[in-house]
Amino acid sequence: MNTAIANSGLSRDLRLDLFRGLANWAIFLDHIPNNVVAWITMKNYGFSDAADLFVFISGYTVALVYSRTIAAGGFVVAAVGILARAWKLYVAHILLFVVYVAAIGYVAQNYGHAYLLDEFNIRRLIADPIELLKHGLLLEFKPLNLDVLPLYTALMATFPPFLWLLMRAPSLALAASFVIYAAARTLNWNLASYPDGVWYFNPFAWQFLFVIGAWISLDRTGLVRRLTASRLAVWSALLFLLLSFAVTLAARFGFASAMPAPIADLFLPNDKTNLAPYRILHFLALALVVARLVPRSAPALKLSIVRPAIICGERSLEVFCVGIFLSFVGCFLIELVSDTIAFQLLVSLSGIALMTAAAYYRTWIKNLRPASTPDRLRAV
Repeated sequence: MNTAIANSGLSRDLRLDLFRGLANWAIFLDHIPNNVVAWITMKNYGFSDAADLFVFISGYTVALVYSRTIAAGGFVVAAVGILARAWKLYVAHILLFVVYVAAIGYVAQNYGHAYLLDEFNIRRLIADPIELLKHGLLLEFKPLNLDVLPLYTALMATFPPFLWLLMRAPSLALAASFVIYAAARTLNWNLASYPDGVWYFNPFAWQFLFVIGAWISLDRTGLVRRLTASRLAVWSALLFLLLSFAVTLAARFGFASAMPAPIADLFLPNDKTNLAPYRILHFLALALVVARLVPRSAPALKLSIVRPAIICGERSLEVFCVGIFLSFVGCFLIELVSDTIAFQLLVSLSGIALMTAAAYYRTWIKNLRPASTPDRLRAV
């Protein structure tokens, strides 16, 4: 996918890689319980968080890449490419699933932390491994923190029809996605989890943000450009971001009861599973302000200080998987060694450094390939 962008003939939008890399770092920090460093992530200051950012950019990038594939080779070629990407995501999830569960089981058994089996939702896997592994392969059983890749896999696997419609009638495609979103929220559509419950990220709801990202990347109306240039739109976005900031902090510090009842009833609790409308509005408002402040040609994107985040965004899948595993390691180390702020900072910075090292390593390996290697193979 990344090579396809680079070879498209257009300059790469470094903002996509930058914010996808930052999203991976934020997901890692947020998945370490009681980590004071996680207070720097966006989930503490508004309705949306790194998951919203990740899904939106994924939709934007997929549509950007495979719309060009359609132009060059037709819809069938693009659809096969998308499904191949979905398969790669599925395989990555299964590998992460096995390593993650093995690590938790090892720590629980050898360090006397049996409670981890319950905390990370794998005790039943130990008791009945064949049944739970079967449901794990079907994406019905997911240990704690392994929810994003199954969502992304489902969104990718079902995206070809949306892309086909986006290329022909983008407004109709967006409307169809909204109908599915509204129906899911109204009729409680979701996929079942095993042994009980439903998916933490409802794919029927989250597909709407994915398609919004895709629709914006293919925008032929100039709406995004006009909104970015509009002072009224930007100031309206800022006011909504301020409201979100106040409500979120009030809820986190236990002052929700002091808010006017209509506001508290509307925004609390923050419905992440079914992607509450105000989460979408918050994210789009934030994206609008950032797009205004950080244009595509911003000199800051060339600074060496932001290069690590950009590299992590370029190697997003590998970095995400490493980050999820390291979040468990970080949780264990903080509990076993020390829960001081200094040690939490050390664990957090070390984890980000390792994620960045993994990204640079994968980039180095990629650059070792012979120049004669076909581009289509590099993009897989």
